[in-house]
Amino acid sequence: MIIWRRFEHILEFAIERIIWLCGVSAILFVFGIFFFVFREGAGFLFHGFDPIEFFTSPEWYPTSQTNVRYGVLALIAGTVSVTALAMIIAVPFGLGTAIFISEFCSPRLRESLKIIIELLAAIPSVVWGFIGLTVMNPIIIKLFHAPIGLTVLNGGVILALMSVPIIVSIGEDALKAVPDDYREAGIALGATRWQLIYRVLLPAARNGLLAAALLGVGRAVGETMAVLMATGHSVRIPTSILDSVRTLTATIAAELGEAPVHSEHYQVLFIIGILLFSITFIINLTADLIIKGIRNR
Repeated sequence: MIIWRRFEHILEFAIERIIWLCGVSAILFVFGIFFFVFREGAGFLFHGFDPIEFFTSPEWYPTSQTNVRYGVLALIAGTVSVTALAMIIAVPFGLGTAIFISEFCSPRLRESLKIIIELLAAIPSVVWGFIGLTVMNPIIIKLFHAPIGLTVLNGGVILALMSVPIIVSIGEDALKAVPDDYREAGIALGATRWQLIYRVLLPAARNGLLAAALLGVGRAVGETMAVLMATGHSVRIPTSILDSVRTLTATIAAELGEAPVHSEHYQVLFIIGILLFSITFIINLTADLIIKGIRNR
């Protein structure tokens, strides 16, 4: 009996340690990834890196034989333009869907729609890239008489469809978190359903809805394969949604395999990775702080 109790005690201690390790491992992985990316780019970052040229020049010629240039302004503009267009499409559509699921659906229809939206989130990004390449490309050429359909518009639509499930999921949670007392008070004052949504629920859930939009932005900024296949891969500052562009993530994916290990080109690609990591970290941290603020209210 005593031996059995000691065995249970040891087993319980081991399970607690394993659970603790699982929780800490997420933090270790994040810092480990950042350390790896920073280490690979540190050589050029501290010896020869010109931040003014890097951030202000649109000229990206990493393999030039006579004049190598590492300006990422055009790549940043490509990333911002595709992400901004994606959010212009995805935020109203995603929040509208969240309102419909939260306030207008029957329980059975709500569960069915949530399953479909989760399936939408599970589609691999390369499949979205195929849709952009084979479906959206000819549609854009036919509708806008553009010479090529792999443009900011194509990438923005694809990224919007990829971001909608995140916005819908977080947005619905934010609306559900509004206390029922708010709804009952609005109905008692004679508000219609739309007045209740516009004047009560949306103001009460605004922080959660903002967090949903920010997480959608983080999803769009970090996407690689779909934008690589849908945006034309042209290094230029776009002046129209029908221009081809190249994003930061697509540049890393396309060139890292061909860059000699530990060369300047290789290390600059990791500096771009540090820039992307910092952008997505700030966006996700802001969204998490907003969500935490909601839960503490």
